[in-house]
Amino acid sequence: MKTAVFASLIAAASAFAPVSQKASSSTALNAFEDALGAQPPLGFFDPLGLVKNGVQAKFDRLRYVEIKHGRISMLAVVGYLTAASGTRLPGDIDLSGTAFADIPAGFAAFKAIPAGGLCQLLFFIGVLEAAVMKDITGGEFVGDFRNGAIDFGWDSFDEATKLRKRGIELNQGRAAMMGILGLMVHEQLGVPIIP
Repeated sequence: MKTAVFASLIAAASAFAPVSQKASSSTALNAFEDALGAQPPLGFFDPLGLVKNGVQAKFDRLRYVEIKHGRISMLAVVGYLTAASGTRLPGDIDLSGTAFADIPAGFAAFKAIPAGGLCQLLFFIGVLEAAVMKDITGGEFVGDFRNGAIDFGWDSFDEATKLRKRGIELNQGRAAMMGILGLMVHEQLGVPIIP
């Protein structure tokens, strides 16, 4: 009887003992664990499993899109806050005399900008998308849009500095994507952006 009680106590205690677990590793699952942007505390974060098969081309395409959206979002946050602060271009937006100063900030601007102006904006964005914002020459890294024309001293940096700066850009782009989303949501909720 004492042996049975002792054996059951040992079995119960073993449930709380640490078990050495070997991490199941596969090349596909860990292919991007050390990729640029895999930073603490999350590490490589892919909750939807978009690159779980480890295909480099798919990862590069998603990284390209992430960088591009981050850059656009950084510009969007600056533009949104500039317009919300009341800063406008001088002059008129159209020939009928509508001044830039008459255009409100935020979503209300879409109703105030003349239809011809909206068409011009969409056309300009299309030209940028189709002809300018492309990696034409197969740059140094995914998202390198210099295309041999613009440098701004990038080639003077060592590899560690380049990697650090690319990581900074990636994180700032991620923050800007959340920032512009927050600004738009707050506007729709009626929360003032600038007090």
